[in-house]
Amino acid sequence: MAAGIELPLEAAAPAPIWAAESFSPRKMSETQATPLPEEAPGASPEGLAADPLSQLQAELTELKAKSAELADQYLRAKAEAENARRRAEDEISKARKFAVESFAESLLPVADSLEAGLVIKDATPEQIREGAEATLRQLSAALERNKVTPIAPAPGAKFDPHQHQAISMVPADQEANTVVSLLQKGYTIADRVLRPALVTVAAPK
Repeated sequence: MAAGIELPLEAAAPAPIWAAESFSPRKMSETQATPLPEEAPGASPEGLAADPLSQLQAELTELKAKSAELADQYLRAKAEAENARRRAEDEISKARKFAVESFAESLLPVADSLEAGLVIKDATPEQIREGAEATLRQLSAALERNKVTPIAPAPGAKFDPHQHQAISMVPADQEANTVVSLLQKGYTIADRVLRPALVTVAAPK
């Protein structure tokens, strides 16, 4: 260029709008005011991994304790059931034994009366009858105490095949299949038939 020629200076370019906004004091203060998230104290990766493991170990320990308690309860219940079974067997055995003893004991007065009657050599028929009746009352009382009751249907009673045994069917002026006469008493023990009563039954007309 020729000397002495001065070029015009370019006007200073205005600062871009984004730069002014980015570095404004207000924006900087807002940025600084927003705290960064801080890690909880002790929240290391090893600690986070150890917490579930510790919880599982605690649950396992609790389950083992419950299992041991249930096993102990089962063994106790089994032992109690075995003891109850043995006691029941002993009680049944004793009940059978003492039931026979009680029945035999109740018959002893009957035997005593019979022996006392045989001692009297010059007894009159009336004395013998009175002694027999007294002995029969003793025997009936002994049977009753042991729940042995007679089956003695009256004439005209309905024939019961569970308690009566028909020896024969005879013509009679009464309803058919009813008892005409009693030939031999039957007996029951605790509602179980020991022996049915022997009867004759009215024949159908």
